[in-house]
Amino acid sequence: MGLKQIDVDQVSYYDLNNEINIPVDGQIPLKKDQAALTAFLAENVKPNLLTFSSLKEKLNYLIENNYYENGFIEKYDFSFIEKLYDFLIKADFHFKTFMAAYKFYAQYALKTNDNNQYLENFTDRVAANALYFGDGDEKLALKLADEMIHQRYQPATPSFLNAGRKRRGELVSCFLIQITDDMNSIGRGINSALQLSRIGGGVGITLSNLRAAGAPIKDIQNAASGVVPVMKLLEDSFSYSNQLGQRQGAGVVYLNVFHPDIIAFLAAKRENADEKVRIKTLSLGVIVPDKFYELAQQDAEMYLFDPWGVEREYGKPFSYIDITKEYDRMVANPNIPKKKIKARDLETEISKLQQESGYPYIINIDTANRANPVAGKIIMSNLCSEILQVQRPSTINNQQNYDEMGTDISCNLGSTNIVNLMASPNFGSSVETMVRALTFVTDHSDIDVVPSIQKGNHLAHTIGLGAMGLHAFLAKNQIHYGSPEAIDFTSVYFMLLNYWTLKASNQIARERQETFADFAQSSYADGSYFDKYLQHNYGPQTQRISELFAGIFIPTTADWAELKKNVMQDGLYHQNRMAVAPNGSISYINDTTASLHPIINRIEERQERKIGKIYYPAPYLSNKTLPYYQSAYDTDMRKVIDTYAAAQQHVDQGMSLTLFMRSTIPTGLYEWKKGRTDKMTTRDLSILRNYAHNKGIKSVYYVRTFTDDQTEVGANECESCVI
Repeated sequence: MGLKQIDVDQVSYYDLNNEINIPVDGQIPLKKDQAALTAFLAENVKPNLLTFSSLKEKLNYLIENNYYENGFIEKYDFSFIEKLYDFLIKADFHFKTFMAAYKFYAQYALKTNDNNQYLENFTDRVAANALYFGDGDEKLALKLADEMIHQRYQPATPSFLNAGRKRRGELVSCFLIQITDDMNSIGRGINSALQLSRIGGGVGITLSNLRAAGAPIKDIQNAASGVVPVMKLLEDSFSYSNQLGQRQGAGVVYLNVFHPDIIAFLAAKRENADEKVRIKTLSLGVIVPDKFYELAQQDAEMYLFDPWGVEREYGKPFSYIDITKEYDRMVANPNIPKKKIKARDLETEISKLQQESGYPYIINIDTANRANPVAGKIIMSNLCSEILQVQRPSTINNQQNYDEMGTDISCNLGSTNIVNLMASPNFGSSVETMVRALTFVTDHSDIDVVPSIQKGNHLAHTIGLGAMGLHAFLAKNQIHYGSPEAIDFTSVYFMLLNYWTLKASNQIARERQETFADFAQSSYADGSYFDKYLQHNYGPQTQRISELFAGIFIPTTADWAELKKNVMQDGLYHQNRMAVAPNGSISYINDTTASLHPIINRIEERQERKIGKIYYPAPYLSNKTLPYYQSAYDTDMRKVIDTYAAAQQHVDQGMSLTLFMRSTIPTGLYEWKKGRTDKMTTRDLSILRNYAHNKGIKSVYYVRTFTDDQTEVGANECESCVI
């Protein structure tokens, strides 16, 4: 923990926690975890929590010693701050597991400069968030306090960690930038990567617009070096700009599957790649148009098009071309340099690399753009593959300034806790409060070191509200993951999130008399976005799910029609509203399961630096829920894909969908394995990627493989977008 008063050998909570993993009479001794929690609070927290005689003394100390900003406190009368603290204390918050308390105090609680004492408990951190995001609005601050102390709402880690702190990082830490096909843009892109990594950012960069290796420059043949050297420059930039050694800079580079350098791009991540080109820490993602799936299905040859020739013919960067639509014309155009490969050979290369490393991420770009209600084109995603927003290219001059400034993206994220939101006294009011908290973040995000990101944020006001704890909710209610009832629940839940985020965004637009830029060109403005909700009933389809939503408002066709009218009249403040990010430490603090995917183990084992192993029992684990907690590695991934697809139809952006595979596939899990090897093959991954595409999945994040020697390949937490 870094607190000098603690001698690891003289505390009992680690040993008590580790005893969870030792069955007693064939039972999991969950009481040991409760004993570890009690011991941790008594042996670690209580003796190391700096206490004060009054709230005023505490706040004065935090402000005078540069722990808290003064500005957000001064926006309220002190009597109100006392009222808010009284409300939070009466809520009587308690962590439910040792892991939850440990993670909070290790990673989120404010500590003294010498790292020897805690200055906050969970209630204090919630209070700081509520006051900070309330921005002087007492009613909103109380609502935020209510949502967070009851863990219905969880701000993303950068927001939750930094709110109110004097010496803080940014409230957002996830960015998307693009590079166009010239040296000025490449130089500006590398500088942007350095700057964003310095402030703690995870950065997504698309290289699809860059001309391929060997392409001519100024009529000189075989001059261009292609995308791999730029990847190396970016990897070195992230390694150098690492927040004074506090964290490894993190980035992902995307390349279109029809780019001539695609094979070299994938090969750079292989373990046996030459050290001159090998990419070790940079993540890889592939932009996949529908045409690739079509050609692979036909076992046809596919053409790869050099971006410089495409841009010369079409007058815009390669990323902005609809390749599926233009493919045949591009093949027939003699002015566009191209080369041929077998589509299935490339599909196999993608699967091989996913087996070996978990990469590349897959962005089904046509799926994303078909569902996109906003004018413009989605061209890429972020470090965790859930952000899908339109961008516009920039033109950089020789002075590294903008002749024409386009738009890039920053991510403002938060998550609902499904179990707790389903117990909210007012589902819609809870969601509106969350939207207003996220709106504060987007309004106050001002990333001036990359002006295209600053401009994009100011024009779009984007947010991304998601969810965690789906498997916990299903198990608690004795519903099998991936069952018809589970799919039904997922669809209804995300339909409600969509409805209430639309309502909130419309209300904010009405209050401010302001919409996101280009609202008038969106399918919200002409009303067509709402057609599916007027033509189809997205309410509960099964008796069990109807019972679970009893007492929760389900919008009727008339309600959707009223919302359509209001949105067409007054607009929306936010260009984008929803996204489902991966969850890391913060899901433990919420005592729930991560994101929408199944758990990995009923008793999860975490390796903590300098401490050793810590065990985390699945939420609500009991003899009754045990059968409903099947490991993701033993689950048919089509059930995971079906679950995400049920949510995706209501989510305007994307979701971080991870595929969990075993090196040796359990017998009977996939019917196509009959008569073949029981080992995971490239064919298995290709089938699942195609299934996801057919189900309307916009992106596939990691492929995580549990190997026969009990290790995981592709197991890596996104520290930047993690909620």
